[in-house]
Amino acid sequence: MRKRWICLAPLGVLAMLALVALGGEVVLQLWNWLLPPLFGLRQITFWQALGGPGPGGPGSYRRGFRRRMAERREHMTPEERKRFRQGIRGRCGLGHLPAKAPGNDREQQDSSAASQPPEGRN
Repeated sequence: MRKRWICLAPLGVLAMLALVALGGEVVLQLWNWLLPPLFGLRQITFWQALGGPGPGGPGSYRRGFRRRMAERREHMTPEERKRFRQGIRGRCGLGHLPAKAPGNDREQQDSSAASQPPEGRN
Protein backbone atom coordinates (compact mmCIF):
# COMPACT_ATOMS: atom_id res chain seq x y z
CA MET A 1 0.00 0.00 0.00
CA ARG A 2 2.81 2.38 0.92
CA LYS A 3 4.60 1.65 -2.34
CA ARG A 4 1.44 2.58 -4.23
CA TRP A 5 1.27 6.04 -2.58
CA ILE A 6 4.92 6.70 -3.36
CA CYS A 7 4.19 6.06 -7.06
CA LEU A 8 0.96 8.09 -7.09
CA ALA A 9 2.27 11.19 -5.27
CA PRO A 10 4.39 12.48 -8.21
CA LEU A 11 1.47 11.85 -10.57
CA GLY A 12 -0.81 13.84 -8.27
CA VAL A 13 1.62 16.75 -8.21
CA LEU A 14 1.90 16.67 -12.01
CA ALA A 15 -1.89 16.53 -12.33
CA MET A 16 -2.29 19.56 -10.07
CA LEU A 17 0.31 21.52 -12.05
CA ALA A 18 -1.47 20.58 -15.27
CA LEU A 19 -4.81 21.79 -13.85
CA VAL A 20 -3.28 25.10 -12.74
CA ALA A 21 -1.71 25.57 -16.18
CA LEU A 22 -5.01 24.70 -17.88
CA GLY A 23 -6.87 27.16 -15.64
CA GLY A 24 -4.35 29.88 -16.41
CA GLU A 25 -4.70 29.23 -20.12
CA VAL A 26 -8.51 29.42 -19.89
CA VAL A 27 -8.30 32.74 -18.02
CA LEU A 28 -5.75 34.04 -20.54
CA GLN A 29 -7.85 33.13 -23.56
CA LEU A 30 -11.10 34.48 -22.11
CA TRP A 31 -9.48 37.73 -20.96
CA ASN A 32 -7.70 38.38 -24.25
CA TRP A 33 -10.81 37.46 -26.24
CA LEU A 34 -13.39 39.51 -24.32
CA LEU A 35 -11.95 42.33 -22.25
CA PRO A 36 -9.72 44.25 -24.71
CA PRO A 37 -12.47 44.74 -27.31
CA LEU A 38 -15.25 45.36 -24.77
CA PHE A 39 -13.53 47.58 -22.22
CA GLY A 40 -10.28 48.64 -23.89
CA LEU A 41 -8.09 46.78 -21.40
CA ARG A 42 -4.68 45.46 -22.39
CA GLN A 43 -4.03 41.84 -23.20
CA ILE A 44 -2.37 39.82 -20.46
CA THR A 45 0.38 37.22 -20.41
CA PHE A 46 0.14 33.65 -19.14
CA TRP A 47 1.84 34.59 -15.85
CA GLN A 48 -0.58 37.45 -15.29
CA ALA A 49 -3.47 35.04 -15.92
CA LEU A 50 -2.08 32.83 -13.15
CA GLY A 51 -2.16 35.81 -10.78
CA GLY A 52 1.42 37.00 -10.96
CA PRO A 53 2.39 40.60 -11.67
CA GLY A 54 3.89 39.82 -15.06
CA PRO A 55 6.23 42.16 -16.92
CA GLY A 56 4.32 45.31 -15.92
CA GLY A 57 5.29 44.91 -12.29
CA PRO A 58 3.12 45.47 -9.25
CA GLY A 59 0.85 48.47 -9.55
CA SER A 60 1.35 49.00 -13.27
CA TYR A 61 -2.40 48.95 -13.87
CA ARG A 62 -2.94 51.64 -11.22
CA ARG A 63 -0.38 53.90 -12.85
CA GLY A 64 -2.12 53.53 -16.19
CA PHE A 65 -5.50 54.17 -14.59
CA ARG A 66 -4.30 57.37 -12.95
CA ARG A 67 -2.81 58.59 -16.21
CA ARG A 68 -6.03 57.89 -18.14
CA MET A 69 -8.14 59.61 -15.46
CA ALA A 70 -5.85 62.67 -15.56
CA GLU A 71 -6.26 62.82 -19.34
CA ARG A 72 -10.04 62.65 -18.96
CA ARG A 73 -10.07 65.42 -16.34
CA GLU A 74 -8.07 67.69 -18.65
CA HIS A 75 -10.89 67.58 -21.19
CA MET A 76 -13.71 68.18 -18.68
CA THR A 77 -15.34 71.52 -18.04
CA PRO A 78 -15.45 72.71 -14.41
CA GLU A 79 -19.15 71.76 -14.23
CA GLU A 80 -18.40 68.24 -15.49
CA ARG A 81 -15.61 67.88 -12.91
CA LYS A 82 -17.98 68.94 -10.13
CA ARG A 83 -20.65 66.44 -11.25
CA PHE A 84 -18.00 63.72 -11.51
CA ARG A 85 -16.73 64.37 -7.97
CA GLN A 86 -20.29 64.37 -6.60
CA GLY A 87 -21.01 61.08 -8.36
CA ILE A 88 -17.87 59.47 -6.93
CA ARG A 89 -18.69 60.72 -3.44
CA GLY A 90 -22.20 59.29 -3.70
CA ARG A 91 -21.04 55.88 -4.96
CA CYS A 92 -18.19 55.56 -2.48
CA GLY A 93 -20.25 56.54 0.55
CA LEU A 94 -18.53 59.89 0.96
CA GLY A 95 -21.66 62.00 0.43
CA HIS A 96 -21.53 63.32 3.99
CA LEU A 97 -18.21 65.10 3.38
CA PRO A 98 -18.40 68.78 2.42
CA ALA A 99 -17.06 69.83 -0.94
CA LYS A 100 -13.46 70.91 -0.69
CA ALA A 101 -13.31 74.70 -0.76
CA PRO A 102 -10.12 76.72 -1.32
CA GLY A 103 -8.20 76.90 1.94
CA ASN A 104 -10.25 74.06 3.44
CA ASP A 105 -7.52 71.49 3.87
CA ARG A 106 -7.37 68.50 6.17
CA GLU A 107 -4.88 70.09 8.55
CA GLN A 108 -7.32 72.89 9.41
CA GLN A 109 -10.14 70.39 9.98
CA ASP A 110 -7.95 68.17 12.17
CA SER A 111 -6.71 71.06 14.31
CA SER A 112 -10.21 72.49 14.85
CA ALA A 113 -11.58 69.06 15.76
CA ALA A 114 -8.77 68.52 18.26
CA SER A 115 -9.41 71.84 20.00
CA GLN A 116 -13.16 71.18 20.51
CA PRO A 117 -14.30 68.85 23.29
CA PRO A 118 -16.28 65.79 22.24
CA GLU A 119 -20.04 66.26 22.20
CA GLY A 120 -22.04 64.88 25.11
CA ARG A 121 -19.14 64.97 27.58
CA ASN A 122 -18.61 67.58 30.28
